[in-house]
Amino acid sequence: MSRTGTPLPARLGSTPADYTRLGIERAAIKPFEDGMRTSGGPGGYEWWYFDAHLEDGAKLVVVFYTKDFTELAKPLAPQIRVDLTLPDGTALSKVADLDPETFSGSTEACDVRIGENVFAGDLHSYTIRAQVEEVSVDVTLTGQVPAWRPETGYFLFGEQGEDFFAWLPSVPQGAVEATYRVGDKTNTTTGVGYHDHNWGNLLMPKLMHHWYWARGSAGPYSVIASYITAEKTYGYHELPIFMLARDGRLIADDNSKVAFEQLGTYTDTETGKPVANITRYTYTDGDERYVVTYTRHRDLSATKFVDEMHGPKKLAAKLVGFDGAYLRFAGEVRVEHYRGEELVENHTDDALWELMYFGKARP
Repeated sequence: MSRTGTPLPARLGSTPADYTRLGIERAAIKPFEDGMRTSGGPGGYEWWYFDAHLEDGAKLVVVFYTKDFTELAKPLAPQIRVDLTLPDGTALSKVADLDPETFSGSTEACDVRIGENVFAGDLHSYTIRAQVEEVSVDVTLTGQVPAWRPETGYFLFGEQGEDFFAWLPSVPQGAVEATYRVGDKTNTTTGVGYHDHNWGNLLMPKLMHHWYWARGSAGPYSVIASYITAEKTYGYHELPIFMLARDGRLIADDNSKVAFEQLGTYTDTETGKPVANITRYTYTDGDERYVVTYTRHRDLSATKFVDEMHGPKKLAAKLVGFDGAYLRFAGEVRVEHYRGEELVENHTDDALWELMYFGKARP
């Protein structure tokens, strides 16, 4: 809060002054935006994320971090995470902390290397290779929808927008060729994938209370949708994000035209967080209306952050009452296109989405 008790501002950077200050263009995303945007050292965090639905039924997530995003003051401490759900439902979650000396990252384009592990690309074609313990993956991702960002991609907090969280969906949807190995068993398959890039300069729990984030494709449509709720300091301000493409062409991304609904809310027993069984984004533009609905079928992950901490860090988190949690869901995405009251298109497919919950559950 400000000294007067008034909530501080939170907004998506979208003014000409914002673009000038950040050194980026409104309608042109450049390869350097997917390169290193922080020093990797104290005072910032950064990660490169990839996920995919594979044709054999497997689901894959790979993340390269400059450090644990909860430890802003740390020097470079690279980490790789691989989450692989096998076709039979077996879930494998592997995390490796690696030697800072093995890390390199280009500022000109996405080219991140941690030892033999690689996350590299040019806003269209990417190579992702990672191995953690007995799990290894080798992925090629080729964009089917051009790189996109909501306005500047910077969510600005504070009177001068001095604190930020930045997000670049470099590949909103792409074709995947993947080989994954568990022990001595290897599978090669294809699928549909996604890649984004995140960075910031203040601990996310200080800025954001929670968010829903989802992506998916159904029929000719590709969608990215998110609903961010800022922390109490910023008046729990709500920041909707929405992108809809048809046949690889952007058709909707004006966040002011989005309404968000949470239906069938229950309390998750593992994390104690309220979770919506159904999340719905309705985009209305004159007579045209698009309704994107995510329906939860099962949980892929329900984790309390404190359970993944160790030693003094875990004790300190418990003492201050930190109970952040992360939930990942599998289910169905439905895209409906209405013209007036007439339903003109209706498509469904499988989807992944998440709930990141930093704050305590609100009454």
